[in-house]
Order: sequence, then C-alpha cells, then structure tokens
Amino acid sequence: MTALRHETDADIGDATEVVDPVPGAGAPHLPQQPDLVQLLTPEGERVEHPEYPLDISDDELRGLYRDLALVRRWDVEATALQRQGELGIWASLLGQEAAQVGAGRALQDGDMAFPTYREHGVAWARGVDPLHVMSLFRGVDNGGWNPVERGFNLYTIVIGAQCLHATGYAMGVQRDGAENAVLAFLGDGATSQGEVNEAMIFAASFSAPVVFFCQNNQYAISVPLERQSKVPLYQRAAGFGFPGVRVDGNDVLAVLAVTRNALRAAREGQGPTFIEAFTYRMGAHTTSDDPTRYRLADEVEQWKLRDPIARLKAYLSRSGLADAAFFDGVEAEADQLAARIRSGTVDMPDPRPTDMFDAVYAEQTPHLAAQRAAFEAYQASFEGGEH
Repeated sequence: MTALRHETDADIGDATEVVDPVPGAGAPHLPQQPDLVQLLTPEGERVEHPEYPLDISDDELRGLYRDLALVRRWDVEATALQRQGELGIWASLLGQEAAQVGAGRALQDGDMAFPTYREHGVAWARGVDPLHVMSLFRGVDNGGWNPVERGFNLYTIVIGAQCLHATGYAMGVQRDGAENAVLAFLGDGATSQGEVNEAMIFAASFSAPVVFFCQNNQYAISVPLERQSKVPLYQRAAGFGFPGVRVDGNDVLAVLAVTRNALRAAREGQGPTFIEAFTYRMGAHTTSDDPTRYRLADEVEQWKLRDPIARLKAYLSRSGLADAAFFDGVEAEADQLAARIRSGTVDMPDPRPTDMFDAVYAEQTPHLAAQRAAFEAYQASFEGGEH
C-alpha cells in the first residue's frame, strides 16, 4: 500500500518546460542544516525540538498514519484513472503527504485554507469528499465542495494567485475582529511569481493573520531549486519583515508542530509567517510531465529513504503504538476507499452543456441569460440537439 509508484517512459506523456540538467543535478537535495525542524528522523526515531514541542496522543498519532496512508492510496488510484482515460489530468502529491496532512491537521474550525491544485491531503484533512476533487479533474464541475463549510477554498490553477486571495481574506478576518487564521499553500516555483511577493508585502504591512506554507518539492516543473533561489526560501521572509522557518516536510509531526505554532501566532495578532516544508515530489509534476527528462533515478531512490509514511510506521511499530492488525486494518480501509473512488469517478454523469452558465454569479445577470438563450438555440438547431 505504501510502495512508491515507479514511473517509466511508457506511461508518461511529453514533458513541459524541460531544461538541460545542471551540473551535479543527480545529487540528492538532503539538507543537514541545524535550521531544519525535525521531530521524527527518517529512521523513525522521535527527537525533541526546544522551540516546537508537540503534545499528541497515541490515538492522534495513529490517526496521522491513517491519513497519510489513505491519501497516498487516493493519489495512486487517481493516477491510474488518469492513465486509463478517466481523468483529463492529475497532479500527484506522492511524497508530499506529510507536508499536507500535517498542515491540514494544524487548522482549527473557522480557519480557512487556500490551496493550489495539488493539496489533496489538505482537502482530506478538511473533510472534503475525494470524489468532489475527482469531479474537478474529470471536468464534471469546478469542485463540488462548499469552501465556507469546509474552510477550504476551491483549487487555484493560476500559479500564486491563491496567495493574494488568502491575504485579502485574512485582512477581512482581521477587520471583522475574528480570531481565525488563514493558510496559503504554494510551491517553490511560485515564490518567483509577482503575485506571491505582492501578497507577502500586503500581509506584512497589515500584519494579516496569514501563514504562507511553501511545499518546496525541489522542482518548479523541471527547474531545480538551485536555479530558482540563491538562498534558502524560508530566509526570504526576513526581507518582508516576518519570520520564516524551514521544516522537514517529510516529517508529519514536525509539520504539525510548526504550522500550529505559526497559526497560533497569526490568531494572536503577530502577523504572517513563511513556512518552507522541505520535501520532494516523488512522481511527475502532473500526468503530462516526464520527470526522467530532468532528474536522475539515483536522486529519487535516495529520497525514498525519507519516505514520510515509512518513517511514521517505523515509529509506531517500534514504540508499540500500533501492531500488524492496525496496519492491516488501514490497508483494508485504503482498498475500500480506492474502490469507492474508482466506481464513483467512472459513474459520474457528464454535465449538460448549459451547466456552464450556472453558478457563475449568485444571481444570473441579463447578459449571461442572453448568452444562455443563444447557446440553447444553437444547440437546438442540431438534430437531437440538447436544449
């Protein structure tokens, strides 16, 4: 169940934005700096950090493992469905489960998260039905969940735009006098976008209760980290006037502790924080990408040794917090989830062509109504046309 999926040239489409490998590109990006917050080593040993203590129960630890395992199984099933023509595209989170689940579980009721298009683990943590995410990638709708109800905004495809949305929302929360926080997700490549920098300027200037959570998975599609920034990404926060912290993004406990701390500071009026979750994208950027064209297999193999699920499983096993029956139960639940995702996705009805006019505005405008009428007349002009 937790085995990482191997990608081959035979099952991957053409890559986009391919660059020539840089010298030494095969070397693993495995930082050993003292500034990397870690509570669980890759070998599954629990360690303490003086600034980020974590009070967590045994049940919560087992719950985190369940989250990680089920989210990965969802991702593997979705990738398979796309390869079989059931999804238009899929953005895999393989290898980034701990970053997303840890951050998602740090949110409280009333908080709001603003995702990119890859935060399936955060969606899971916020109680979004996986089929509502699948319907988006199948092209049935734009995302079937209620953002306000779930505290989880709709997916954003435009790189970095969600950071502006999050900052604006946080400024609104601030003006409403609410004691909530906002979590904005972005990737390492998005830190080069103007919108992200504009968002951080506004967030800093107004001490907005927003946390910028950057999943540094080492590649902006095919562009490696060393071509994106000359300094660690978390250090950029100092230029905007707020704290930055780098956390082991494959350590769900460290991510949970660091994100909780940043969200608490935001709720208390201390302003924004930038979190760099140092992780790795094990699969392709999307299912239309071929990662073998810009990174070496040796790099991937070395990052597998830092697998977020394997390390938590090792800790639970060695500490006696979970036995074989528990892990077998999670695997059986994952099988059930995969079956539900597969059948639910394949059985989704195609939308009516006129559905594109619905839910554009809270109330339909005269101009949109005229467009709909013209489209219906056009459809009716064909034999058997839908209207």
